[in-house]
Amino acid sequence: MKDKVILGMDLGTTGNRVVAYNRQGGAIAKAYYEFPQIFPKPGWVEHDPLKIWETALKALKEVGEQVGAENIEALGITNQRETTILWEKSTGKPVFNAIVWQCRRTAPLCESLKEHAERIKEKTGLFLDAYFSATKISWILEHVPGLRARAERGEILFGTVDTWILWMLTGGRTHATEVSNASRTLLYNIRTLEFDSELLKLFHVPKALLPAVLDSDGDFGCVEQKILGREIPVRAMLGDQQASLFGQGAWEPGIVKNTYGTGLFVMTNTGDQLPRSGRLVNTIAWKTGKELAYAVEGSIFIGGSCIQWLRDILKLIPSAEASEALAAHLASNDGVYLVPAFVGLGAPYWDPDARGLLIGITRGTTPAHIVRASLEALAYQTRDVIEEMQKLCPGRPLRKLRVDGGAVKNNFLMQFQADILGCSVERPLHTETTVFGVAGLTGIAVGFWSRKDYLQLVQITERTFEARMDSKIRDACYRTWKEAVARSRGWAALGA
Repeated sequence: MKDKVILGMDLGTTGNRVVAYNRQGGAIAKAYYEFPQIFPKPGWVEHDPLKIWETALKALKEVGEQVGAENIEALGITNQRETTILWEKSTGKPVFNAIVWQCRRTAPLCESLKEHAERIKEKTGLFLDAYFSATKISWILEHVPGLRARAERGEILFGTVDTWILWMLTGGRTHATEVSNASRTLLYNIRTLEFDSELLKLFHVPKALLPAVLDSDGDFGCVEQKILGREIPVRAMLGDQQASLFGQGAWEPGIVKNTYGTGLFVMTNTGDQLPRSGRLVNTIAWKTGKELAYAVEGSIFIGGSCIQWLRDILKLIPSAEASEALAAHLASNDGVYLVPAFVGLGAPYWDPDARGLLIGITRGTTPAHIVRASLEALAYQTRDVIEEMQKLCPGRPLRKLRVDGGAVKNNFLMQFQADILGCSVERPLHTETTVFGVAGLTGIAVGFWSRKDYLQLVQITERTFEARMDSKIRDACYRTWKEAVARSRGWAALGA
């Protein structure tokens, strides 16, 4: 007899993954499929919603066949946040491509609303930025002929990717999201826990578009029988970074997690507190029954995508894995720094006019120096955000950084991260922490694991990196990085 399992579905920015976990936390089946990235103009990023659906469905069916549908206890969904999809209620047909979280097309709209930025931050915890969903919804409504009138008549639905895939999995029976994803739309009041009528009016978003907002471990309906041969309950949803936080067991003070994905996402759980920051985001971590947990987050736009740039555009490395050996064979960076502000700078700078900068190059600079500078940039950007977190939570000194995401397999990067922070960096046994996190919340919801049992699983560490850099060298390196960042700021505003 096969093991009973919990399925986690991770709807990422570049591909979709489904993993089946047994009671021991073992990933006994998995499938992953990428989908195309669409770049209509510089700074614009789109996805085809039907390709997102096709790849998610293919991965789900493949894992379902491996483990047997009769052994699946429940499914949990985590997703790339903020990415915006609108579709017809009657047919399920998307009315436009998904506008991805990275897309900067609505920056002018944000600029036109800047007088409202403080009020928006107070209600949502978010900055008025093109990163979030509200201005993306507004843009689609304005640029698809006749769409606004149809939306006001209730013919059009909005969702982030979790909501879209849930709609498709349930055959259109469930139009819902949960609090962590709702809190990323720029429309949801994180204090009152509802879509805010003042914000809907400000962004010209009809309320009829919006999904129901459930607890993170709510009952989201069932996967249609025709997909896997039997109905499967969907019992949890979380935004990807919140799922990663849950999967790191970061429920206690002094622990910060960083996900090294396409971007970098640094987050810490603040419990029922909302420490106010002008440079970081307040967001909802999760809501389960009576427990409402908030988090502080710093979103860095360019993380692993910088390594993809080295591989695919500059052709300096044949694979992401090759970056480790190339960087490690140098004794130092020889004064070469890269600021990867390819789409501006996110936290803690929030400068859309910053641009990428490579500085310190000489005739002796080699591809290895550029690769090393790129890896070091991920660690420096992480420290930028953690420095700001320390100011917000002075009573919660940083004890350790827990890491996940594809780039954490790079030992050079992890050691440098420990060195530049001056604290230990823990790499878990489960590096796919996002999908393991939502599987954990799902399993707890249906009694597959107790919370205590799951916490024991996530605390298993594969390797711990301890800081060994001299503090004077650490501080000197970081000062130089800050100077490089300062020189990258505001470049696009100068004109050309």
